[in-house]
Amino acid sequence: MNDTPVAVPSVEARPVAVGPSLVFERPKAGERAVLVDLDIGRGPASEADEREEFVLLAQAAGAEVVGSIGGSRATPDSRLFIGSGKAEELRALVAATESELVIFNHPLSPAQERNLERLLQCRVIDRSGLILDIFAQRARSFEGKLQVELAQLKHLSTRLVRGWTHLERQKGGIGLRGPGETQLETDRRLLATRVAMLERRLQRIKGQRAQGRKARAKAELPVVSLVGYTNAGKSTLFNGLTEAGVLEADQLFATLDSTLRRLDLPSGGHVLLADTVGFVSRLPHELVAAFRSTLEETRGASLLLHVIDAAAANRPRLMADVETVLAEIGSHERPRLEVFNKIDRLEGEPARLERDAEGRPVRVWVSARTGEGLDLLRQALIELTGGERLIETFDLDATDGRRRAWLYQHARVIEDRPLDSGGWKLRCEIARVDLERLRARLP
Repeated sequence: MNDTPVAVPSVEARPVAVGPSLVFERPKAGERAVLVDLDIGRGPASEADEREEFVLLAQAAGAEVVGSIGGSRATPDSRLFIGSGKAEELRALVAATESELVIFNHPLSPAQERNLERLLQCRVIDRSGLILDIFAQRARSFEGKLQVELAQLKHLSTRLVRGWTHLERQKGGIGLRGPGETQLETDRRLLATRVAMLERRLQRIKGQRAQGRKARAKAELPVVSLVGYTNAGKSTLFNGLTEAGVLEADQLFATLDSTLRRLDLPSGGHVLLADTVGFVSRLPHELVAAFRSTLEETRGASLLLHVIDAAAANRPRLMADVETVLAEIGSHERPRLEVFNKIDRLEGEPARLERDAEGRPVRVWVSARTGEGLDLLRQALIELTGGERLIETFDLDATDGRRRAWLYQHARVIEDRPLDSGGWKLRCEIARVDLERLRARLP
């Protein structure tokens, strides 16, 4: 296990109730963490790579991993999740390492979190809380911040009792006596108001995205969406194709905000390339729901590029996890091209383009970091988004300026010669699908 210390962001201090008279303070800095990952219903083949990913997630959040607890159970304990004996072992480890945080690689109920905090005398979060924290740190755009805040509030809505010591106090004063409203009820009401406001804002942004998709459909530009497991190299590939300058980093969830760029293909055609947030196994439902408007770019895409880390030992599991999320957001039936990235980390693995029995591209092996194989990827995009390309000659009248402008925008003009009649003769290389669109739109 990698125990390399990682720089830790400041965390706001906040008192937390763990019993009738027992209170501990949120640390202002220094997240010394103990990780808990039990084998519950998982096969031994997936255990090692999932534990390694768990460590990377903790480090991505800024935690300094100082210890870990493993083991196996047939079913989780209803009170402490890990059982009383393992809980005592965990308490001793927390005390010995002076840890301030315990992270579970499992979903915990609010009651289990409270019981564990009461026993361990430190904060306890589950896998969903960990991923939400990473997203909160990485969101940069206005929409991304709204989406993360909405996911956090929905996750917090069942855990409000954890953060207060005065929940049973009621409002008082002359004219205000009576049943009153507990502080917890007030918090829930304010939280519900904030959630409703965020959902309205995101609904407006969703409408703007829908208008953008309509405009792109009217412009008849195919949309190609990059999808894949986090840290598969999507942003590096996106930059290699478009020179967009998106942040590249060898870490989980380096970028969250979607980016859209036009990609000019060697054939003269154009596509819109969309970079999306990376997926991860057991992605919290709150995040999938909050990022649905962003992920809907994949639902309207002409083609999905499934970017895969070719050097990952657990490659089949990562691919299956991506398919699971695509199915959840309704994008599993979209046409796709598998892009096996990072072949520079595999000895003797050449760049190549693989085709199915009908000759259609189905898989490309590339290295986004070195650029090897990107020409093959562009060729595959030409075939899958533009189809067969034809050489056609068009005799245009002087009144056909609109058709001439359309050809310059959507085809590669080889020759443009004026006619004595005042028109033009254009010889163009054009995709068959674009030729059919031209005939349908401008007969």
